[in-house]
Amino acid sequence: MTEHALAAPLSWRDRLAALLAALGRFPLALLQLLFRFSIAAVFWNSGLTKIASWQTTVVLFRDEYKVPVLPPELAATLAASVELTCPVLLVLGLATRLATLPMLGMTFVIETFVYPEDWIEHLTWASFLLFILTRGPGPIALDRLIAPLLLGNRKRP
Repeated sequence: MTEHALAAPLSWRDRLAALLAALGRFPLALLQLLFRFSIAAVFWNSGLTKIASWQTTVVLFRDEYKVPVLPPELAATLAASVELTCPVLLVLGLATRLATLPMLGMTFVIETFVYPEDWIEHLTWASFLLFILTRGPGPIALDRLIAPLLLGNRKRP
């Protein structure tokens, strides 16, 4: 008999431990990339909808969204600008952490003043954005190429 044949079968605890260990080796870089693409798609699609019918967008900001302080035209312009620039930065991984800030701000405004009942969806958006803000874009990002030029020997984002 070989040693392998004499080995005891793995217990369910051993198998569970092996599975958890394998899951723990899933590349964080891939998750960071997926989070960036996922949240970018949400905001990008919203921006495209806004510019597809600008008059309808302004009416929505005036009659339904009713964002306080800002006139509807300005609020619509700011929202569309954020939704069409920040997602591009996220996908490229360029100024990534900075790009999350206006998106987090928009999420807060939408949750607080526009659709507070959709808090679960907004919490999901905020979670992706906060992860990217606090952990950075990951190694598959232009920020990784630029950081050494900007930071020198300091720690990269």
